[in-house]
Amino acid sequence: MRSIEKEWLKEGEAIGEEQKKLKKDATKKKDVYGGSKDSTKAFSKNKANISLRADIQDPDGKLSSWNEDDASPCDWVGVKCNPRSNRVSDLVLDGFGLSGKLGKGLLKLQLLRKLSLAKNNLTGSISIAFAQLSNLRVLDLSENSLSGSISNDFFRQCGSLRSVSLANNKFSGHIPESLGMCSTLASLNFSGNQFSGSLPSGLWSLHGLRMLDLSYNLLEGEIPNGIEGLNNLRGISLRKNRLTGEVPEGIGDCFLLRSIDLSENSFSGGLPNTMQQLTLCNDLVFGKNGFTGEVPEWIGKMRSLETLDLSENNLTGQVPDSLGKLLSLKFLNVSKNSLTGILPESMKNCVNLLTLDISHNYLTGELPSWPFKLGLQQLLFSDNRLSGNVDNALASSLESSCHKLVVLDISKNQLSGEIPGSTGDFSSLHFLNMSKNSFVGSIPASIGQLKILDTLDLSDNQLIGSIPLEIGGATSLKELRLEKNSFKGNIPTSIGNCSSLMSLYLAHNEITGPVPASLAKLTYLETVDLSFNKLMGTLPKQLANLGRLQLFNISHNQLQGELPAGGFFNTIAPSSVSGNPSLCGASVNRSCPTVLPKPIVLNPNSSDADTGIIPQSFGHEKKILSISALIAIGAAVAIVIGIIAITVLNLRVQASTSRSAAALTFYGGDDSHSPTSDGSSGKLVMFSGDSDFSTGAHALLNKDCELGHGGFGPVYRTKLRDGRSVAIKKLTVSSLVKSQEDFEREVQKLGKVHHGNLVTLEGYYWTPSLQLLIYEFVSGGNLYKHLHEESVGNYLSWNERFNIILGAAKGLTHLHQMNLIHYNIKSSNILIDNSGEPKLADYSLARLLPMLDRYILSSKIQSALGYMAPEFACKTVKITEKCDVYGFGVLVLEVVTGKRPVEYMEDDVVVLCDTVRGSWEEGRVEECIDSRLQGKFPVEEGIPMIKLGLICTSQVPSNRPNMAEVVSILELIRCPSGGQVESG
Repeated sequence: MRSIEKEWLKEGEAIGEEQKKLKKDATKKKDVYGGSKDSTKAFSKNKANISLRADIQDPDGKLSSWNEDDASPCDWVGVKCNPRSNRVSDLVLDGFGLSGKLGKGLLKLQLLRKLSLAKNNLTGSISIAFAQLSNLRVLDLSENSLSGSISNDFFRQCGSLRSVSLANNKFSGHIPESLGMCSTLASLNFSGNQFSGSLPSGLWSLHGLRMLDLSYNLLEGEIPNGIEGLNNLRGISLRKNRLTGEVPEGIGDCFLLRSIDLSENSFSGGLPNTMQQLTLCNDLVFGKNGFTGEVPEWIGKMRSLETLDLSENNLTGQVPDSLGKLLSLKFLNVSKNSLTGILPESMKNCVNLLTLDISHNYLTGELPSWPFKLGLQQLLFSDNRLSGNVDNALASSLESSCHKLVVLDISKNQLSGEIPGSTGDFSSLHFLNMSKNSFVGSIPASIGQLKILDTLDLSDNQLIGSIPLEIGGATSLKELRLEKNSFKGNIPTSIGNCSSLMSLYLAHNEITGPVPASLAKLTYLETVDLSFNKLMGTLPKQLANLGRLQLFNISHNQLQGELPAGGFFNTIAPSSVSGNPSLCGASVNRSCPTVLPKPIVLNPNSSDADTGIIPQSFGHEKKILSISALIAIGAAVAIVIGIIAITVLNLRVQASTSRSAAALTFYGGDDSHSPTSDGSSGKLVMFSGDSDFSTGAHALLNKDCELGHGGFGPVYRTKLRDGRSVAIKKLTVSSLVKSQEDFEREVQKLGKVHHGNLVTLEGYYWTPSLQLLIYEFVSGGNLYKHLHEESVGNYLSWNERFNIILGAAKGLTHLHQMNLIHYNIKSSNILIDNSGEPKLADYSLARLLPMLDRYILSSKIQSALGYMAPEFACKTVKITEKCDVYGFGVLVLEVVTGKRPVEYMEDDVVVLCDTVRGSWEEGRVEECIDSRLQGKFPVEEGIPMIKLGLICTSQVPSNRPNMAEVVSILELIRCPSGGQVESG
């Protein structure tokens, strides 16, 4: 840790010295203005600008015009002066890329009326001294990284303050009660912080307040009855807090309200009746709360409503008929409630409606036609109880302005009949979901006319026929889902025209024919599921060039031949290729038959030799073969003899394995934990000494019980007699495993390794031809799936990722303290238990090999490509625990970025370490963090974490820290906030 701590300290000291020098230089500068005393006096009153520049950094050089040699700062960029006093009145530096902290130099600008430093990278806290700027009217520090709490007395002398915005920073603590003293305040925006506690009581005495935004904080408690005192309020947003209770009746007295957003809280009760008085209100957003009762009939009196969002509450009853009176309504969302009945016909009067979302309710009746006639852009009717066919609704829409429809979702209903051919006339559609209904017939060819459609989901219906060739006309498709139907015929080759396609789901149909080679043209493909069909033939070799593939499931078909070599297919999961008896390759654990080329005998004296054609004049006098031909024939004979020998050996090994498996079944009684030296029966040892198998070896090695396949062999799940599950690893390196004595000695050592972040080895089984390792069963899956496979569930949060990295580091540290090297660090070897704790698996299995030969190691752990330290390629460098540190560093970068260690692109191979290191050197490292975490992680943890990963992956082993130092550094990086960013 010493070397790394020094590196961080050096950087901090360098920055500190630079700031001191700037301040020192600023104070040493003499007045060079000369001339009248008035000019000197004027500048001295404005010299706060120079002090400001000393306190902050200007990496983009936006303040280059700030030259203290000037007679006045009034011409400087961002500075505005009062023409009478020639004193600075406005300082506006929005989006200048400034960093550093707010200094006290600003306090000398006593006549400052507007201070705006929004959209910069300022850090630190905000001093109470800013309240001394008695003439300040506008204070905007939004979109920075300011933090800390705000003093309760901060606003005690707020004087003439009109507008305050501290939005999108990292402020915490309570909102100051002194805010109530800002009697002239018209606009207050504290959104996007971590303010907690209840709403300050002084807030309701601000009678001049027009805009109030406290959204996206951690505020608690109820809205007090005093809200009616804000009778000048035009807009209020308390979105995404933790507020509870009912909405007070007094809100109806705020007659000037145009916008109310109370969404994403825990409000309860019904909507207060007084709200019908808010006839000027345009936006009413109450979604994601716990409101109960019916949608009130009086809602129709709020005639100015343009947005009405009551989604995700507990509302019941029918949609009121009075909604038809809202002639200005553009957006209506009542989804995810418990509404019943049918949509009122009166709503056809809502001629300005653009979005209608009634999904996830219990609405009945047929699909209404009036929404289609209004020229809406988004119609979401999914997950209701609508029935009947859709012909009438869609046909009537084509008589009006149907071409505006962008999103149509009628999935999860009870709709039936055929999909109308007129569907192809909705030329503006981007999203079409008709899944999980009872549609019959075939896909209309007109679907190909939807040129800008990017999602088509017709899955889980009763559709028949073949997938139309015209589907290739929908060239913008990104996701195509046709699974769980009864499609037959071939996959159309025209699908290769959908060049943007990322996801293709055709599983559970009756599709025949080959997998078309045109799929290899779809360079954006990430997910392909063709399982449970009747596909035949071999897989096109070109599929190996698809560099973005994350899933390619062809299980349970009739495919044959060898899997494509390279790229994703080198590590494809066995479950994705199972159920194809004629497929061969490592992933299906079945060797492919070797086809030997016939040796070509050439006449070296022939002028046609270079063409590879035997000349017709080749006769009896030319029977003498060349030396190269003799060598080729000899090699061919040797290969044939080798194949025969290997086949015989394999048959013997299989017979021996069967005998060993039978022996394991035989010793399934109460004494199965006792060692036995009977070579014909095998030796089973359980370290606990009190458990045995409830099933025999036939269950242990059953394909249906297989969990996965690693470099050292497949893993199966079974149960002990006490009901506890265990994982069984069958070693497939029999020819390389040490003698029984050496094997048992090494396994006994591994059996003594116990740590909360290591998978426990519970026992082993030995015969000369079959070796099993018995581990504890970890049920949460491996880290690779959580990071890279969306089907696993929600993505990992920052806190979860940090805890996984820290736990893995602790487990690896324990291994190294026991003088053990893991040798095989990678995300698929980190298992996650039910509590989210990581456990390292497959550690130190290389010790079971007769020697730590680099070739053997690299061949056994080749799936760890990208994690392997560079010394594996250098025979003169010793393999030490620093190899594990390198792999751990790659793992850190993988977890933080969400990207694989190696990505195979169309024309390139992208190595994660190199990419991140390049971004670090260019100052763009924050862009590397997983896009799913943007805005949901503390930068002060994320950036140091990436730096740690880069140091661990140093090309020179001695420059890498040891794992004990890594754990210490991780504990230093962990912020006291504990990742509150995510809950905010």
